[in-house]
Amino acid sequence: MTDAVIVSTARTGLAKSWRGALNMTHGATMGGHVVKHAIERAGIEAAEVEDVLMGCATPEGATGANIARQIALRAGCPVSTAGATVNRFCSSGLQTITMAAQRVIAGEADIFVAGGLESISCVQNESNRHMIEEVWLKQNKPELYWPMLQTAEQVAKRYNIPRELQDEYGVRSQRRAAKAQAEGKFDDEIVPLTTIMGVADKDSGMLMTREVTLSKDEGIRADTTYEGVCKIKPVFPGGVIAAGNASQFSDGASAVVVMNAKLAERKGLKPLGIFRGFAVAGCEPDEMGIGPVFAIPKLLKRTG
Repeated sequence: MTDAVIVSTARTGLAKSWRGALNMTHGATMGGHVVKHAIERAGIEAAEVEDVLMGCATPEGATGANIARQIALRAGCPVSTAGATVNRFCSSGLQTITMAAQRVIAGEADIFVAGGLESISCVQNESNRHMIEEVWLKQNKPELYWPMLQTAEQVAKRYNIPRELQDEYGVRSQRRAAKAQAEGKFDDEIVPLTTIMGVADKDSGMLMTREVTLSKDEGIRADTTYEGVCKIKPVFPGGVIAAGNASQFSDGASAVVVMNAKLAERKGLKPLGIFRGFAVAGCEPDEMGIGPVFAIPKLLKRTG
């Protein structure tokens, strides 16, 4: 069987939504940037790419209109290179890598670009809420429309995950990320992006712009302590989810080149990873966050 391998990767730094470096950056700009660099790092020509597959949880507005096709063109791919946008919410980018790998294995083509992007800053401030709920589902499975905050509270309650454990995990995560960042372990992943950022004047409140270069992840706090985090009020009264134990809203993009392993060998490319399998599993909508708990055992069983 043909193996599918990842031969290159590139990403932006993760920027804080609304207040970060990418708060005025169109999806095609950030996506095109990482796809261009992923292709260059693979040492291939853009015209060799069959399809650019990009995951996006909110494919509308600045990340709408088949943003993957826009990204392909913005990255310098010829019009003969196609593009498709994929939405499986949080695992959208993972899904695109799977689709690319499966198409390589099936023999459709030899080279694909896969990845994902989100611009919460440019999309979720004015998202389309018109007729977002379907009547039968609202009556029979209303949890399907719950926000992640609500499902997170449900998971904590159902599986007895106290606030203290979540705070400890959040602090440990921040410290590990800060250590890795200080040691430069993310540097080779990130391709710096120079763009225009919107900044509110503190005195007048007027929005101004300035040129910035995003070269590292924003939001990592090396000085995070448990004593500080445990004092943060939960979002819901009596709840356990708070700003200190939840991930931040972020803008960013990432891409990889997926290739036929034999072609990679002929080109002298060293694989970063080999695709071995993929599995999905449904769970109750009110505990959306634990989907991988059911999917991973299926994958391990299938692959041995």
